[in-house]
Amino acid sequence: MSSPNHLKPRAGPGVVVEASPAAVGWKYLSFRVVALPAAALYPGDTGGQEMALVPLSGEMRVRAGDEAFELGREGVFSELPSVLYLPPGTPFELEARTGAEFALGGAPAEGRYPLRLFRPQEMRVEMRGGANATRQVSHVLGPHLPAERLLVYEVYTPSGFWSGWPPHRHDGRMGSLYVEETYYYKISPPSGWAVHRNYSPEDGLDELLLARDGDLILAPRGYHPVSAPPGSNVYYLNYMAGEALDAQRATPPVDDPQWGWMRQDWAGKPLKLPVGGGSEGEGGKG
Repeated sequence: MSSPNHLKPRAGPGVVVEASPAAVGWKYLSFRVVALPAAALYPGDTGGQEMALVPLSGEMRVRAGDEAFELGREGVFSELPSVLYLPPGTPFELEARTGAEFALGGAPAEGRYPLRLFRPQEMRVEMRGGANATRQVSHVLGPHLPAERLLVYEVYTPSGFWSGWPPHRHDGRMGSLYVEETYYYKISPPSGWAVHRNYSPEDGLDELLLARDGDLILAPRGYHPVSAPPGSNVYYLNYMAGEALDAQRATPPVDDPQWGWMRQDWAGKPLKLPVGGGSEGEGGKG
C-alpha cells in the first residue's frame, strides 16, 4: 500500500523529487532534489524564504546576488559538502559544470542573516548512540550555524545498524517543539534499502516504509526511527523547519518513553545465544 509520506523519484533531468507545504499539508518546509546534465542552468529566487543548497554529486557554480560560488562533491558517501545559505529575496542561477545533483530546501524567514557559504570545517560531526545504534550525524547547517528556521543534517547508518534511536518526536506533543522534517535517502550499494517507520500512538499513524536509493520520506508527526539491514549502508539528508527560531533550533526532541532507557544501555540487553540446545551453525535455518 502506498503512503502519502513516501515519494518516489522521477527520471531526470530537472526536479526528481519534491515536497511543498501545499502538496503535503504542512506549514513551513519545502524541499526538492534536482539533477542536471553538464552545462544546464537552473534559475530561481528565494522569495520570502531562506534556503539552503546542498550539493550531492558533481561540480556546479551558483551565482547569487553579486557573488559566485563553486560547489562540488564526488558523492555523499565520500566527503562532507559545502552548504550555500540563501536569504529571502535572493535571485540565483546554478550552472552544472558536470552532471550534477543537489538538494534545495527552504522555510519562511525575515532575512536576519546574509548570503553565506558554509565550509566543511565549520560543521560539527557527531558520533551518536552506541552498540548497533551507532551512527554519524553531520550538522551541515546545525543550530551552531546562523539561520532562522532551517536545520540541515546528514546521517550515516552503517550496514546492520539503527538510527533515529531511541525513537523521538518533535511534533508539538509531549512538550516538544513543532518541527517538520524530510528524509532523502541514498543507499550503498544502490540496490540496497532501509526500513523507515513513522508512528504516532495518539492518532493511529503506524507505517513501515521501504526506503530505496533516491526516495524521499516525510516525518509528518510522531516517532521516526530507521534501520539499515546487513549489506546496506544508508545515508539520509534531513531538512527541518518549524516553530523553532534561531537559538531555539537547538531544542532537543522528546524520546518515546518506552525506549528512552536505551540511552543508558545502547546494546539493549541482547538475548544470549544459543537458546536451548546446540547451534546448527551458519547453514542452519533462519
